[in-house]
Amino acid sequence: MFVETAGTRVHYVEHGPAAGAPTAVFLHGFPVDHRIMTGPFEPLFARRRPGWRRIYLDLPGMGATVAPPGVGSTDTVFDVVRAAIDALVPGPYVALGESYGGYLARGLAAAEPDRVKGLGLLCPMIVAEHAERAVPPYRVLVRDPELVAQIGAEVLDADDVGVIQTPATWQRFLDEVVPGLTAADAGATARIRATWTGTFPLEPRPYERPTLFLLGRQDASTGYADAWQILEHYPRATFAVLDRAGHNLQIEQPALFEALVDEWLDRVEEAGTPIGSPA
Repeated sequence: MFVETAGTRVHYVEHGPAAGAPTAVFLHGFPVDHRIMTGPFEPLFARRRPGWRRIYLDLPGMGATVAPPGVGSTDTVFDVVRAAIDALVPGPYVALGESYGGYLARGLAAAEPDRVKGLGLLCPMIVAEHAERAVPPYRVLVRDPELVAQIGAEVLDADDVGVIQTPATWQRFLDEVVPGLTAADAGATARIRATWTGTFPLEPRPYERPTLFLLGRQDASTGYADAWQILEHYPRATFAVLDRAGHNLQIEQPALFEALVDEWLDRVEEAGTPIGSPA
């Protein structure tokens, strides 16, 4: 499905009830697409929260969302995201962001804290420029010898994200990550990457809604230490750093991922906010 907004034809995938239900908006990382979010989140919601409306956006230049020439920075991506949500969601919602999508989700919560009723951050980008991040060195903790024999060490070495390399994690990487990488518009993502740091506020005041930080102890892409520096801006946050997990935490620690997301949703629902009702 598509929605025309802010001069951009935004592709999205929707599951669950129509408007009026509790609503979750999902923002993927860079430069992948909605499949990195539907892969881990949709089974959880379908099984445990089928009454929720789930909207998975493709960001401009990624997936099936074409980025017009005017979209050439993180600020313009953020503007498109806000406009798409305004067009699709009539009232409150929760925002879940992965990596770069987590950076955008922080901006949404800062812009409309009374509308964004919960914030879920999966391996979020806290500091935009990679050279300025505090990240651990990349390391592989588990490498299945049968997978090496099947795929080849050189292919696995080219994936500098996977910490747990087994047939199961490799298949999920192929299903949930690779299609988005393949679909990305190299020219558009290069334009966005050239003006990478957003100028929209991120933590102008404490965000008082239920929040979840899910971080990988071996995440060499966005790390975990930078997130600790902003924790006091989120007084209702659970902060979880998982061992045996890199930037694909949801693939490498699926049981803990589901348990912690489920508990966060319990807290969101417990807050008694009118999610999904008109603003």
